[in-house]
Amino acid sequence: MNFDSKLSRRAVLGGFAAAAAASALPWKARAQQPDRKFLIVVTCTGGASIIDSMLAVRESECATPERLNVYPDNMVQNVEGSPFRVIDQQLEDIGPLPYSGPANQSSFVRRRADQMCVMTYTGTSVNHLVAEKRTLTGNDAWAGRTLQEITAAVYGEGLALPNVNMGVGGYIEPGIDPALPAWARAEPVTNALTWPFGLHGSRGIRNAPPQTLIDKARAARGQLETQSLFDKTFTRSELLSAWKSRREDAKRVESQDLITRLNAVADSPQNPLGQFGLGTSEDAALLQRVFPLSATDPLEAQAALAYLLIKNGISVTVTIGPSLSPNVGGQQIVDSPPLAFDFSHSSHRGAQAIMWSRLLSVAGRLIELLEGVEYGDGKSYWDHSLMYFASDFGRTRNRADGAREFGSGHHLNNGCLIVSPMVKGNTILGGVDPNTTLTYGCDPVTGAPEPGRNMTEKELFSGIVQTLGVSTAGTGLPDIKAMRRA
Repeated sequence: MNFDSKLSRRAVLGGFAAAAAASALPWKARAQQPDRKFLIVVTCTGGASIIDSMLAVRESECATPERLNVYPDNMVQNVEGSPFRVIDQQLEDIGPLPYSGPANQSSFVRRRADQMCVMTYTGTSVNHLVAEKRTLTGNDAWAGRTLQEITAAVYGEGLALPNVNMGVGGYIEPGIDPALPAWARAEPVTNALTWPFGLHGSRGIRNAPPQTLIDKARAARGQLETQSLFDKTFTRSELLSAWKSRREDAKRVESQDLITRLNAVADSPQNPLGQFGLGTSEDAALLQRVFPLSATDPLEAQAALAYLLIKNGISVTVTIGPSLSPNVGGQQIVDSPPLAFDFSHSSHRGAQAIMWSRLLSVAGRLIELLEGVEYGDGKSYWDHSLMYFASDFGRTRNRADGAREFGSGHHLNNGCLIVSPMVKGNTILGGVDPNTTLTYGCDPVTGAPEPGRNMTEKELFSGIVQTLGVSTAGTGLPDIKAMRRA
C-alpha cells in the first residue's frame, strides 16, 4: 500500500470502500464480562492431512508401506512426553514449483503439546464449499449455526464487531438459523491490511469539514427524510428501519476510532498517513516485529488484525486462513502456493509440508501475542481462547511404488487440531490404523480409543462448543467430555 500525497480521497480510500459495511451491526455499550471466551478459526483451505503431521505413520509400522502415504522412519519424530509426531524436512521442490527450503512442524508442537488436542473424524462431503461450511456447523448440528456465530451470540453482545471472518469459500458462509441475533453474524474482511480504513465515513479526506459540522448535516438529513414521500410511504418497512438503524450504528463505530485502533500500517514516507489525518495502532511496531511480512503476506496481516480485534475488545471470534491464490507479492511464491493445501493434487507431500509449516508458524506467533496481554482476571487473553484448525477434508492415502512425491485427491477421513489451555492437552481423541492410514474414533466421554468407530462432524462441533463453556443442554448435542481439560 502506497499513499501518494497528491492522491484524492477517492484514490486513497477507494480500495477501502467495501469495508464500510463492516459497521452495520447493532451497537450496545461494551459489556463487562470477565469470563468471555475467544474462538480463533484457522482455515486449512484445500484440505490439511492429519497423517502428514501429528498422526504420521512410519514405514516400519505399515504392512504395505510402498502403497500408502507413510514416511521413512527417520523423518518422523516423536515429541517427548506427548503422543504427537512431527515431520521436519528440507524440501527440494513442491512438484512443479522450483522451491527448496525448510518446512517445520516441531517448533510449534514441542512448544504447545500440552495445549494440543487432535480429534479424528470422518466428514460427509468432499466438495470444498460444502465441506468447509460443515466443519463450522457440524453439518447443521445446532440449528445450522456456525461455531463463530455461537461464540459471538454467547460472548459477544455489546462488542462492536463480535464476529470477524477473513476466510474464503465455505468458511465465509453464514449459518442458516433465522433466530440468530443480527449482531452475531460474521463481518467479512477481504483485505486485512486495508480494511480498517473503511471504518470511518470521513476520516482520510483532506480539508474535510469538522466532525461537528458532519454531525449536524447528518441530523438535518434525518429530519428531512421523515418528511419525504418515500419515508412516509415505507414507514413500516422493516428493511428501511434496519437501514436507518445500521446507519446509526456506523456513527457509533466511528466514535470508537477503530480506523486508528485497528490499523497496523505505520506512518512513513511511502504511506504518509498523517497527511490524511490518519493514525496508527499503538501496537503497530510490535506487530511489525512479530509479523514482518504483513505488508505483502495476507496471512500475516490477518493474524495481526486478529490480535488487534481481540486485544482491543472488538471481537470474540476471528477467522483467518490462506486463500486459493498464490501470494505473488511475497518473498517467494511458496509463501502461499497455488490452491493452498489443495496443491496436494500436484504435489501432496510438498504442499502439505509447506502449508502446515506456514499455518503453525503464524498461529504460534499469534498465540504468543495473546499470552502477553493480561485479560483482567490474572490470566492472559490466550488463557480464554481456543484455536481450531478447520480443514475441508482429508486426502487420499495411496501412492505408487513408494514414490517420494505424488498427487492426492479428496477424502472424507481425517482429523483436526485444536489448541487451547482449555482442552485436555497431549491428547489424541482416536487414532490411526497403520495398515490403512485411516483414522478411527474414541469414546466421547473417556477418550478411550475405539478402532472401527468414526467420529462425526457433529461430535467435533460439540466438543469445541462445550470446551468454550457454552451450554448445550436441550440441543441434543453429545457430551464430548474427553476434549475438555478437567
